[in-house]
Amino acid sequence: MTGTAGDDHADVVGMWVSADGHIRQELLPDGRYDEARGERHSAYTGRYTVTGSHLDYVDDTGFTATGDIRDAVLYHERLVLYREQKPS
Repeated sequence: MTGTAGDDHADVVGMWVSADGHIRQELLPDGRYDEARGERHSAYTGRYTVTGSHLDYVDDTGFTATGDIRDAVLYHERLVLYREQKPS
């Protein structure tokens, strides 16, 4: 999975949440992300690209970060995020 087209992000798109729910990172199908921290909505926004199970982030301020998905867990720098399950 490479590139930035919407379909390329199908496996990562959705809400990723820290175990305590404090950090919520939404990966959007258009290659954008929106991360909330506690009560601070849109604390970080920017774009991401996916290569295999690796993510590269570029914040709208120019800050860069990386992440990797292993065993359905997103390891984003020092954060550990889990895919939010939608109620059935």
